Amino acid sequence: MLADYSFGLTLDGQAQTIQALLRAFPPGAGADPELALVRAGGDLVQGRLDEAAAHLVVAETYAEAAPLDRRRRLEVALAALNLSLARRRGHLAGLFEQVEFLNSPVTGPSDEDIALGNDLRAVALMNLGIVEAWSLALPDAERHLQQGADLAREIGRPYLEVSCLAQLGFASKIHPFAVTQERCREAIAAAERYGWGAEPVIAPALLTLAASMIYTGDLDEGERWLQRAERALETDTGPGIRLLTHIVGGMLAAGRGLLPEAAGEFGAAERLRAQLTGSHALASQVTGWLLATQARLGMTGEARTALASLDDERASSGEAGNARGTICLADGDPAGALGALRDVLDGTAPVIGYLSVVEAQLLAGRAHRELGDQRAANQAAGRALTLAERDRPVLPFLITDSRELLENLPHHETAQPEELSPGELRVLRYLPTNLSRLEIARDLSVSPNTVGTHIRSIYAKLGVQDRSSAVERARELRLLAAGRAR
Repeated sequence: MLADYSFGLTLDGQAQTIQALLRAFPPGAGADPELALVRAGGDLVQGRLDEAAAHLVVAETYAEAAPLDRRRRLEVALAALNLSLARRRGHLAGLFEQVEFLNSPVTGPSDEDIALGNDLRAVALMNLGIVEAWSLALPDAERHLQQGADLAREIGRPYLEVSCLAQLGFASKIHPFAVTQERCREAIAAAERYGWGAEPVIAPALLTLAASMIYTGDLDEGERWLQRAERALETDTGPGIRLLTHIVGGMLAAGRGLLPEAAGEFGAAERLRAQLTGSHALASQVTGWLLATQARLGMTGEARTALASLDDERASSGEAGNARGTICLADGDPAGALGALRDVLDGTAPVIGYLSVVEAQLLAGRAHRELGDQRAANQAAGRALTLAERDRPVLPFLITDSRELLENLPHHETAQPEELSPGELRVLRYLPTNLSRLEIARDLSVSPNTVGTHIRSIYAKLGVQDRSSAVERARELRLLAAGRAR
């Protein structure tokens, strides 16, 4: 019975119940081949991928000889677990091969067959969406994860629905930070309603929310969400999600100027990346930030050696170009930095997102300034600020040591993002809307008093007396991104 229903129990978030039942078997019974499937599922939940693979081999051998009336259920469970294993190992080719059935209608001789087919289809949609998200095929990832969430809701699988929603938050990086944060908070709220707010299932949303906060300069809030994600992942040892944890930890340390800690986090992420079977979409970002951090620490020789050892795909990425530029600047070679950044700036080098181009423009600005060309430095800094208008990210400015570059911009050429705190900037973006202070507070999950305090400070810093004047002045200073009002 446990072997028959372990798949369904796992989809309902009952992994701990399964483990308790396993422990309750008498000595010797745990070696039963039927329980190999159960153990494989438990290993996958906790990220023990090699152990899961070994148990799946035993379970597959047993399923081939199982009675016909039980074989179908075992085969469905095996297919679902193999999908999850392929995804968590980064084995993209294997996963895409196994989800070809997605275009086929769910049919079967009985209601049970249809139910099993729906379960497997929902799991496959989730795994396919996750792989697409981590491959940065974000529009496809959004579509499949939303389909998976909708199907899970229809068939009464809330745990699977929350899993899809958590990954949908991660896949929402294609959108402005406000949209990403909203989707992450929706997934977290759904998990909390079912009592899964501290489970590994919600970690992707927690980490994505933490990263977006860190990007926008709210480092303390980002740390709070990162710590919550780390607690949720205490029982998960899988390399993929832990890689993301170390990336976010490195971002936090780098934003605070804690370079040795940042290098340690990015180094840990790089080691985990090497454990994944397939090419990871964030590989170039991890490598680029690690090498740039080493250069800022004065370890330019080590960084250059690592750069020379990269495979062609990562070496040609825009993130590697940014690392080269940072190394050149650290070595006192601004002309070399401009050469290293050329392909990033002209759009030839592939990048994982526009924020890598913001970094490149800031590094180019620093290089021009060191060469004595202040006009070119101002132009590069201006382009960086223009690119950053949509989300007002702060992290690229912090990790590229761009403070002096911005301080030397003529007043009319800069939005001076350092004048308003991250909290004030978030409130400022709501001022062009029709939302009241109470509605803004609800949307930001803060108190109305906090919103009022921020608005008074915004008025004082912008030298205005009312909301409409604040909006007008903010637009003059490019503090408001076009299209953000609603």
